[in-house]
Amino acid sequence: MELKLFKSVLKPEFLPDKWYNIVPELPEPLPPPLDPQTLRPVSISKLERLFAKELIKQEVATDVFIKIPEDVREAYVELGRPTPLFRAHRLEIALKTPAKIYFKYEGVLPTGAHKVNTAIAQVYYNKLQDVERVVTETGAGQWGSALALAGAMYGVKVRVFMVKSSYMQKPYRRILMEIYGAEVYPSPSTITSVGREILKEDHEHPGSLGIAISEAIEDVLSDEKSRYCLGSVLNHVLLHQTVIGLETKHQMEELGEYPDYVIGCVGGGSNFAGISYPFIRDRLKGKSETKFIAVEPKAAPTMTRGKCMYDYGDTGRLTPLLKMHTIGHMYRVPPIHAGGLRYHGVAPTISILVKHGIVEPIAYHQNEAFEAAVFFAKHEGIVPAPESAHAVKAAIDIARKLKEKKTILFNLSGHGLLDLLGYQEYLEGKLPDYEPKKIDLTYLPKTT
Repeated sequence: MELKLFKSVLKPEFLPDKWYNIVPELPEPLPPPLDPQTLRPVSISKLERLFAKELIKQEVATDVFIKIPEDVREAYVELGRPTPLFRAHRLEIALKTPAKIYFKYEGVLPTGAHKVNTAIAQVYYNKLQDVERVVTETGAGQWGSALALAGAMYGVKVRVFMVKSSYMQKPYRRILMEIYGAEVYPSPSTITSVGREILKEDHEHPGSLGIAISEAIEDVLSDEKSRYCLGSVLNHVLLHQTVIGLETKHQMEELGEYPDYVIGCVGGGSNFAGISYPFIRDRLKGKSETKFIAVEPKAAPTMTRGKCMYDYGDTGRLTPLLKMHTIGHMYRVPPIHAGGLRYHGVAPTISILVKHGIVEPIAYHQNEAFEAAVFFAKHEGIVPAPESAHAVKAAIDIARKLKEKKTILFNLSGHGLLDLLGYQEYLEGKLPDYEPKKIDLTYLPKTT
């Protein structure tokens, strides 16, 4: 009996040798980051104190494709790339939909999510520059564990400020980081002035990605041999993640398919950009009419209720300001289980695509996302991360509405086997939904 083709696994030789850089092909120029002191375009010298020089070059690159170093490609293969593309055939049957549903599964990577794609690249470039220690923040812990693994592989020390609500909800993520040798602190912490100030006002503050970023930046600025690594938002991070979409294009071609819908969850935007940007390139060139759906939590409605304006990337106002959809760096995001989506802003490149109608944002409550994730797990066997559950929910909703044959592609950016507390709360009927708070952006600086 001949097996039906419900899966595509590329051989290592088909791993992309270049990343795709969407910036030169955007519908409008990307506004420059602003210095937090002067509110003028930030100088390269200030950025070099935070980031490895090669990463800054990638941040402002005008080349459409950027070569992936062979050392990084080898590390990708060692860690499990290329990752598989699956057809969710049992899910299709359960939904009684005429649609074909495919998902790219990044959960097969060692830390269980896509974040290692940029962690490897960032630590590699820092190692070349003789940086001894990298510092970062993490929400749910996928990014922190990825950076911890990359640090272990390249012999670079790692310190992680983990959002306190996730630190409490997801102890196994912290343990995973510590297995790889990283130092992990709950944020807000007592080891930075930013953290101490916040704890003085509210000793039970659940933390946020904005606060954790401030602590990481402050820590880096106190040590000349340290540099900062970011898991999302910036161009060079999204660039590294396009290995996902480039692989997927090849896999879909192999199966004789092309997506009518591409879906990803969005916190800062790295996994959504990773799966979608190579396909968005076709749309920008007039070669497709694919719809791109960016899914966020209603608890942090950055794209659906925020405004596109300059804002700080962190609560302590230490980072350069980016022009992006934001709900304000002082917005107190509720402690939802999708910790990787608890960010007040979004990648500036995604903001431009939303502005031009190329990307359509939608938002869900966490109970809706968990319900969809449980339904998906019962039929496909994989338990999605709470972040990825938002993409699953959108894919299911679209498939249920379709009356004609269409092809849906979504990024299952990570598994949820270290997030079972959230599933337990959902199954026991104890998972809260948080109504969006009033969004006040009047305190943001006026820029020209």
